[in-house]
Amino acid sequence: MKSNRLNLGVLLAAFPLSALSLAISSVVYAQGDGSTYNGPVNPMEEMVVLGRVRSAATDTIVQRMEMDVAVDIINEEQISRIGDTNVADALQRLPGVTTVDDKFVYVRGLGERYLSSTLNGAMVPSPDLTRNVIPLDIFPTSIVESLSVQKAYSADMSANFGGGSVDITTKGIPNAPTFEIEVGVGSTSNAGDFLSYNGGDDDVWGKDDGTRSMSPVIDNALDLYLGDFSEDSILKNDPGVSTREEAAQVQRELTTELYRDLTIQEESGSPDYGVKVNGGTLHTFVNGMEIGFLAGASYINKWRNESQEIRNVADPENQARFKSSSTNSVDITGNLSFGFLFNEDNSIETTSLYIRNTDDETAIENIFNENRLISDGIGFRDYTYEYEQRELIVNQIHGKHVLTEETRDSLNLGFLSFLDGLSADWYYSDAEVSTKKPSEVTFEADTVADKVSGEVLSSTIQVKPNVGNYRYTDLVDYVDSTGVEFGLPFETDSLVMSVKGGWEYWKKARVYEQIEFSMGMDNVDRDALPLEQGPTEVFSDDNVLNPDFDFSIISRNTNSNSYIAANKLNAYFGEFDVTWNDFVRVTLGGRWEDFKLATLDWNPLAYGSSSQISYPDDIGTRSEEDTFYTAATTLMFSDFWAEDFQLRFNLAETAVRPDLREVSPSSFEDPLTDLLVFGNPDVLSSSIKHYDIRAEWFFGNGNNFTWSAFHKDVTDPIELFSLPISDGGLAAEVENGERGSITGSEIEGLISLGNVLDVLDPFFLQGNITVLESELEVGDKANAPTNLKREMNGASPYSVNFIVGFDSADSMHAATLSYNVFGERLFIAGRNGATDIYESPFHSLNFTYSFYPIEALTIKLKMKNLLDQSTTYTREDYTGADMDIIDIDKGQEYSLSFQYKY
Repeated sequence: MKSNRLNLGVLLAAFPLSALSLAISSVVYAQGDGSTYNGPVNPMEEMVVLGRVRSAATDTIVQRMEMDVAVDIINEEQISRIGDTNVADALQRLPGVTTVDDKFVYVRGLGERYLSSTLNGAMVPSPDLTRNVIPLDIFPTSIVESLSVQKAYSADMSANFGGGSVDITTKGIPNAPTFEIEVGVGSTSNAGDFLSYNGGDDDVWGKDDGTRSMSPVIDNALDLYLGDFSEDSILKNDPGVSTREEAAQVQRELTTELYRDLTIQEESGSPDYGVKVNGGTLHTFVNGMEIGFLAGASYINKWRNESQEIRNVADPENQARFKSSSTNSVDITGNLSFGFLFNEDNSIETTSLYIRNTDDETAIENIFNENRLISDGIGFRDYTYEYEQRELIVNQIHGKHVLTEETRDSLNLGFLSFLDGLSADWYYSDAEVSTKKPSEVTFEADTVADKVSGEVLSSTIQVKPNVGNYRYTDLVDYVDSTGVEFGLPFETDSLVMSVKGGWEYWKKARVYEQIEFSMGMDNVDRDALPLEQGPTEVFSDDNVLNPDFDFSIISRNTNSNSYIAANKLNAYFGEFDVTWNDFVRVTLGGRWEDFKLATLDWNPLAYGSSSQISYPDDIGTRSEEDTFYTAATTLMFSDFWAEDFQLRFNLAETAVRPDLREVSPSSFEDPLTDLLVFGNPDVLSSSIKHYDIRAEWFFGNGNNFTWSAFHKDVTDPIELFSLPISDGGLAAEVENGERGSITGSEIEGLISLGNVLDVLDPFFLQGNITVLESELEVGDKANAPTNLKREMNGASPYSVNFIVGFDSADSMHAATLSYNVFGERLFIAGRNGATDIYESPFHSLNFTYSFYPIEALTIKLKMKNLLDQSTTYTREDYTGADMDIIDIDKGQEYSLSFQYKY
């Protein structure tokens, strides 16, 4: 967008340090995988030979047993065998984890607000314009070494913890030379004709080549005419224009600079296709030192059709929206890691990651509202085009060091023998994320429709000054973070102890720019300009430049959705861990955090006497300084119904802070449901008290069983509350409730069915069930809520994951049938007596079959959403019956891939 109008570096330099010395941005938190238990673990009494999938599931057991808090882990092998292609899908296999729109993870029924995500322990910013957390579907599983979900708080992680922390550990350098290539194809049950238009030459790479972007002519005209394209402004600011006729001609010429080759066509599209390549090596020197690298890249291109139906509960037969959309998605990933291993206790590694995720959506939406009912036989139509390009660039360096006898001898530090075991882990992370919508365009039309079905019989472009609306959006986040953690173990005859502490610092800056224009015409002779044609023909250069049609462009210089924000955090933490006689383990921790945040209103089209930035008096700032404590106890038994048993208790107090966009005065639209959400500069951080108990049984034959119970008390919970809006749409504001609570329980297990019947030995069953109850006391800040007590947003009363797996005796075949469902969860609460809106359960059934003709070759078949479920939202009508008001049909997915690896 217009670089000479605003430069991030210049802008940040202009921030007064006294107002906030957080002119740069970053988000990084301490490692979220819990500390490692240094005491002995009772060995299994027998060695069991397991199949490919089952052995992958049992590989994580020892890791779980060594953690000082409750952590669930899924490793690279499990992910590969089950067949998940991105992190969001893979995480659904863990207990209490569900997803929204196959992108955003919910843990224990709590939405993304209560979840944080880290990459190798470092927080990265989200490229999604509408969510608090990063959409996890942008991370391909090809870069993943392991995934962990920590559900109990520990002091070495950020206090911004609501009940779940996901850490993505990327692949490091290999143990030996390796090479892997995978190619795949796929399709969906909704495949067929796709809606499309004439885009740019680089669309195949997920990058706009400038075709859709704001024209440099318009960019310069904003400066010349001070953000106002009216005739009066043009006459006043352009010395070369002296009459209104000339000013109108300037308007028409500026209108031709908008991209208008947008007639929608139906094309056959192409099947999904993709390729992934990874390779690396390790070199060992004569002195035992090692150096290595791992590099990889992937490309995926796919088309998706989606149909959506939204009905007004007051008159569902006559007031409805019917939307058909097609989206071409391009995902490109590149990763590069280098590592230097001085010895097995000292290493330095770098990780670089590039992700591009682009969606090009074309849609036709037919609208019937209170002004034009289906029974009237007339309605409205929107032609919409949305091109969204998201990019994430992360560069990290991290080191792990342990002082041992070998290290001391090599460095001539023999006098430090009393510090043997001293460890130091450190990292530095630099991340930049950008989301660009080079254009988001809507054209409006009138329709003639069947009075019963609502099927559109004909359509004509509307005649009005704002028949076409153009929006240009640009978000950039910059993040810098660093941290270090020291640990020192002690041991006596009966005690194993460790003390650790550390520091971390991050700073983050965001610039969000949104500029909007409208174009249209007045006094059109409908016979001279056939409006039943497509946008390309109606808005051709000849027509736009014709003075008889009175075309013009309007700049919306009251833009209120742009903002600038920054925050930073400085934190210190400490933890003491002691184990007595391999029976009782106690961990005590504390964390001090100093958090600062600043937001600034910004109108990029405010020129002249009004300031673009509300600076310096209107800067919205806040500062929070607090100390957070946690305590965990683990009891360890042998032969208590299993070879190994652990009983864990955890108490903690944390905070949940609003996202930068939520404390800005801007609004944003949920792309899944079209919900319009308004930020609130006055929203407060929430305080949460956590109480957890967890019992784990680990059996010698590889089976395991876990039971957990948890309770959370939330003060000032951050929720969405309904707002009034015209035209039957949905709107909400971010606001604090008075208090909330969540209480629940989980069970999880893995069992080989061969323990039941010998004939079932190739099969195993893995699953988990979570049930919970939540309650919110609304308080007095909501706008006329229907219910003063209700469930919390997004909290599912239950979630279920089951996997039935098969491993052939010859290890040539493996298969999994996985099922996932979540209970009905509140989407948005009603107001003024209107009923609440709920997201209905989605029953996901997926199948993966893998064939291994030789060790190096894998042929994999995957089928997704076998039950052909739709995403639906319901609301009670005036009779008390549930009615589907939103129905989104995505269809089934099928894919076939071939992988060669050595």
